[in-house]
Amino acid sequence: MADVIYNAFKKNIMNGSIDLDTDTIKVMLTTSTYEPSQDNDTYMNQVTNEVTGTGYTAGGATLANEAVTQDNTDNEGVLDADDVTWSTSTITARYAVIYKSSGASTTSPLICCIDFGADKSSSGGNFTISWNAEGIINLG
Repeated sequence: MADVIYNAFKKNIMNGSIDLDTDTIKVMLTTSTYEPSQDNDTYMNQVTNEVTGTGYTAGGATLANEAVTQDNTDNEGVLDADDVTWSTSTITARYAVIYKSSGASTTSPLICCIDFGADKSSSGGNFTISWNAEGIINLG
C-alpha cells in the first residue's frame, strides 16, 4: 500500500473547510489491518484498528509547528511540522493517519495516510515519526 491523500481532503482544502495553518492537525497510528480507502474514508471514525499500548493516547498526537510553504523549485505546496515522538511507548504501527481534529471523531476530516512500508515498533522506548525532508504533504 502506498501513501494516500484522501479525496475528501482535496475537496475540503479547496472549499476552505480545512486550514492547515490554523486548524488543529493530529496524527494517529493504526495497525497493518487498517485498509485506507482514498475514495470512501472521510472522517476519523472511519479509521479502524488504531494502535493501543503504553505511551500512546487514543486519537494520537497534535502536530507542532505546522508550516505551509510554497516550493517554487518543485512547483508544490508543502505541509511540514516537527517530527512526532511517543516517549517510553510500547506500540506497533503500520500507518500514520493525519487529520483535522474537531474534537469529535465523526466530524474530524481525514487528510492523508502515511504507509511506513512495514510494521514499526517500540518497546519501552521512543516511537518516532521522522517526516520526509521534503515535508509531510507535497501538492504539485
